[in-house]
Amino acid sequence: MNRVLPAVFVLALSAPAFGQTVNGEGAKQLSENLSRYIGKQAIDSGFLKVSVEGDAYKLAVDFKPVVDLLATQHSFKVDFSPYAFLVKPRNNGTWDVSADVSPSGSFEFKGPEGQQSMQFSLKDSKFTGVYDPELAAFTSATQSIAGMTMNSQDAMQRAKVSTGAGTATMRATKAAKGGVDFTATQKVADFAEALDFDDPKSGLKFPLTIKSPELSVNATGKGVRTKPFLDLLAFAVANEDEAKLKANQAQLKSLLLAALPLWERIDGSYRLKDLTVESPVGHFGAAELGTSFGTDGIAQNGAINYTIKAAGLTIPQNLVPAWGTALLPTDINLNFGGANINLDSMAKKAIEAFDLNRDPPLPANFGETLAADFMANTPKVVIGHSTVKNGEMEIAMEGEVTFPGMKPEANVTIDIAGYDKIVESLQAAAKSEPEAAQYVPVALAIKGFGKTLPNGRIEWVVNGKPDGSVTVNGVMVKPADPVVNDEADDSKEETTP
Repeated sequence: MNRVLPAVFVLALSAPAFGQTVNGEGAKQLSENLSRYIGKQAIDSGFLKVSVEGDAYKLAVDFKPVVDLLATQHSFKVDFSPYAFLVKPRNNGTWDVSADVSPSGSFEFKGPEGQQSMQFSLKDSKFTGVYDPELAAFTSATQSIAGMTMNSQDAMQRAKVSTGAGTATMRATKAAKGGVDFTATQKVADFAEALDFDDPKSGLKFPLTIKSPELSVNATGKGVRTKPFLDLLAFAVANEDEAKLKANQAQLKSLLLAALPLWERIDGSYRLKDLTVESPVGHFGAAELGTSFGTDGIAQNGAINYTIKAAGLTIPQNLVPAWGTALLPTDINLNFGGANINLDSMAKKAIEAFDLNRDPPLPANFGETLAADFMANTPKVVIGHSTVKNGEMEIAMEGEVTFPGMKPEANVTIDIAGYDKIVESLQAAAKSEPEAAQYVPVALAIKGFGKTLPNGRIEWVVNGKPDGSVTVNGVMVKPADPVVNDEADDSKEETTP
C-alpha cells in the first residue's frame, strides 16, 4: 500500500520509448517495466492495467484489488474511484502524459482516539505534462481543478474543507551538480475550512471557520536526486523478502550513498490572502498570512530556515483592555532556523555501520557517537532579523544560540523604535487603569538597561553564558549559577560522625 500512489505510475515511466509504434507488445513491455516499481502482484491483480488506446497507452488504476486485500487483513475500510492516465512516447524519448478525471475516495479506521474517517472529491481534474525518463521528472506539467471538497471526523473534531477552481504548474531541468532543479506553483480560489472541536471528556466546544479568497503555494528545488530515489524504490520491490534483503544489503548501502545528499536545497511557501477566522471569541483577520520553509540536503554544514509573515492583523477588541489596543502588532515578520548542521557524516557512518543480520542493526552505543559528531560541528539556532510592529512602534530582534559543552550560550540583540510611545501609553492608561499602572515601573526599568542609538532606537544586547550568567549591554543582571562540588559533598558526608 505504501507504493500504490498515483504519482509513482507516472514517475515509473523510466524505460525508453519503444520506437514510436504503440502496440500490444509495447503495452506488455511497459507493464513489465512498471512492475519494477509497484510489484508484479499489482499488475497480476488488476490494480494497474496497461492497454493500447489509439496512439497512446492507457494506464488504468483500479483500487478494488487493494481494497479487498485490506478488508481481509486490516480493520479499516477504503474506497477510491478508478481512474486512468494516457501516456504517449515522443520522438526524443520523453513521454506525453495526460489525465481527465474526477477522483474521489474515502477511508475509515479505528485509531487511538476512536473511529476516524475521511472523504474527498476533486471536480473536473485535468493534467498534462511531459515526462523525461533520463531526469525521472516532468520537464513541464500543468494541472487544473474546478473544485475540491474534503470531510474528516474523529472522536473530538470534525472538519470540512473546500476550494474553488485551482491551477498548478511545474518545470524541471537537469541540475549542474547532478539531479534535477525544479519550480512548482499552485493557486486555488475560495479556500474554506470549518472546524468543530467537541471534547466529550472536558466538555469543550470550539467551532472555527477559516476563509481566504486565495491560497497560493510555491516551491523550488536544486539538485533533487530523482533517479536514485527510483532506484531505491525498485530495490525495495525486488527485495521484499527479509532473507533476500539481508543478502543484498551491500547493494542497498550503495544505493543509499548514491542518493545522498537527497537534494542540495528545497524551499517552499504558503500564502493566504485576506484571511478571516470566525470564532466564539470574535473575528480575527489578516490582509496576508504566509509561512515559508527551506532546508539543505544531507550536508556537512547544512541550514534550515523558517519564516512566518503576517500583515494587516486584526483581533477582537474585547480580548485586550482599551489601553492595550495601541500596543497590538499589525505586522509580523519572524525568521528563525538552524546552521552548521552536519548530517552528512552522520548519514554516511550510519549507512556504513548498519547490519541487518544483527539485532538491533546498529551498535548499542552508536547513537552516542552520532551525537558527538553532530555537536562537534557547533550547530546553532539562528534568529534572523525579525520584526513586530504597528503604526507607532517596531521591535526588531536577531541573534544566535550555540551549545558549548551541551549548555546554551545566547547572543541576542533587541532594538525598538517608538519605545517612548509605549511608556507614554502605559503612563496615560495608568491614571485610570490600575492594571496598566503595574507595568509602568517594569517598562521604565527595561528602558534603563537600554542604549540609545544615533537613529533614536533603543538597543539591548543580551548575552547568556553557559555558566548561567546573563548580561544586558555589558551589565550583569544575573550572576553565574552556583558551582556544585559533588566530590566535596560526598567527602563531608563520609567524615561526619
